[in-house]
Amino acid sequence: METFTTLRGFIDDPGFKERRSRSSSRLDLGTIDEPVRDIIGGFAKIPYCFTLQSCYGHFLYPGQSDPHHVGPLPALSDDVEVEYRIAYIALCMEDGSSGRALFEDMGRTPVIDPDYIQFGCSPWFWERQPNSFALQVEPDRYKCSDTATVAYREALRIEATRGLFFAELRRILGRHLEEMGSA
Repeated sequence: METFTTLRGFIDDPGFKERRSRSSSRLDLGTIDEPVRDIIGGFAKIPYCFTLQSCYGHFLYPGQSDPHHVGPLPALSDDVEVEYRIAYIALCMEDGSSGRALFEDMGRTPVIDPDYIQFGCSPWFWERQPNSFALQVEPDRYKCSDTATVAYREALRIEATRGLFFAELRRILGRHLEEMGSA
């Protein structure tokens, strides 16, 4: 199954508000990776989008096999391989001026590190939720995979990029929440 494709354009989606309401009523922040709960909780306050799924991104390495571990990478030997489980956020956005502004903001995020951040669509999200988009941190050569095995040095780069990625999402979120407050 193809997990990531290039961007699609917005389409008419008369069921957006109903699906957003249903999604919001089922949102349990306790199930969200702790480092990104604030981001997911913030997006839940924005009426022109809703979160479909997210993941902070996890590293597994010798001595660390917890698939939900969120701690930093320790000092490891350069010859160690690390399994990286993708960091991402998938959002459904309303086709309107505010939704399109959020789309544009998200679309600029890959400039942080174009070799490791992608903005696109996931066919299996789109089939269920029109106008759904995914922003992810994954080495470009693995962009269609949920996991990647990389050398320790590359894992360090991914970790740094992931930090910049989520900082940028917080900035985007703050701007949109601020604009809503001044409306």
